[in-house]
Amino acid sequence: MDGFLLSRADRTLRTSGSRDQYRGIDAAAEALARRDVPLVVGALPFDPCGPAALTAPETAVFTTGPWRPEAVPTLPAVRVAERLPAPEEHLRRVAVLVDRLRAGELDKVVAARSVILEADHPIRPWSLLARLVDGDPHGNGFGVDLTPAGDDYTGHALVGASPELLLERTGREVRCFPLAGTAPRRADPEADHAEGQALLASAKNRIEHAYVTDRIREVLGPVCTELSVPDAPELVSTRQVWHLATPIRGLLRDPAPSALELARLLHPTPAVGGTPFAASLDAIRATEEPRRFYGGAAGWCDADGDGVWVVAIRCAEVDADGLRLRAWAGGGIVAASDPDSELAETTTKLGTLLGALGVS
Repeated sequence: MDGFLLSRADRTLRTSGSRDQYRGIDAAAEALARRDVPLVVGALPFDPCGPAALTAPETAVFTTGPWRPEAVPTLPAVRVAERLPAPEEHLRRVAVLVDRLRAGELDKVVAARSVILEADHPIRPWSLLARLVDGDPHGNGFGVDLTPAGDDYTGHALVGASPELLLERTGREVRCFPLAGTAPRRADPEADHAEGQALLASAKNRIEHAYVTDRIREVLGPVCTELSVPDAPELVSTRQVWHLATPIRGLLRDPAPSALELARLLHPTPAVGGTPFAASLDAIRATEEPRRFYGGAAGWCDADGDGVWVVAIRCAEVDADGLRLRAWAGGGIVAASDPDSELAETTTKLGTLLGALGVS
C-alpha cells in the first residue's frame, strides 16, 4: 500500500512516499520535536513491546470531509480459510478468563479472535478501504503501510473502519471518545431501539465501560489542568452494533505532550486490553495468538504536536500479494460475561470487514 489515509467525517489526510521510517515511537517523537520532519503517520501495535509502523511521508494533503474515491470497485471472491481460534476454542478461552475474573485475578480482559481469508484474485488495500469508507463515511476509515515495522510486515497493509477515537489533540485541547459495551443492531426498529436501551441500562456493560473511562482519567489527569469525564455513558451506533460511549475532553498542561506521545500513554486502553493493565496484557499474551496491529492505533502527528489517532479495530491485515487477509474482533470480558454471548459479539463485529468483502 503506497501511502497512508485517515478518512473522518470532518477531514481526510492522505499521504504518499517516505522520507523516513520508524519502528520505535521514541525515534519518531524525537524527529517531530526537533522539526526534522513535519509529519509522522502510521500505526502502533497492540502490544507496546512490538514494532511500530511509522512513516515521515514525502507529501501530505488534507481535504475537507470524508475520502471520496473516484470509484468503489468490485472485489474478487473471498472465502474463510481458517478461524483462529476455532469457535469452540474461543468459548473455552472465554470460560477460563471468566473463572480468573471471578477469582479476582483480573477486573476486565478483552478476548479476541480472527479469521483468515483467501481471495481468488489479489485485493488492493485501496479498493477494500474504498468499500469500507463508502459503507460508513462518518466513521474513521484508515489504510496504513506496515512495511516500516520490519520484515514480517513488508508489503502488508492495515485497512479498517474504526468507530473509536483514541484521541485528537489540537493545541492544548485533547479529546477522547472511548467505546466499551456492545449490543447487536436489529432489523425491526422497535426491537433495535429496545436493544440499545437495554445496553444503556445494562449493569454489566456499564461496569465494563467504567473501567475504560477510569483508565483514561488516570492517564490524562497528570498531563491536564482540566479534564471532563461525564458520569454516565451515552449510546452510539454503527450499522452492525450499539456501543456505550463517553466524550472526554481535557486541557493539557504546558508544555503539552504531542498526539503521538499521548497515543503511547493511552493505548491499549481497557476497551481493547483490560484492567489491571499489566495483568490483562499478560493474560492476552498467554491466551491468544499475537494480535499484531489489531487493537493498536492508526493516525498521525505533526511537528506542532497536533494529531489524531483512532483505535485499530474493525480492521484486516492484507498480505503483500493481496491474496490473504486476516480480520480480528474482540469483546470485553468481565465476571458476569457469558461465553456464548461473547462469541456472538465477535461474530457481529467481524461483520464490518466480512460484509465489505461479500462474505456472509
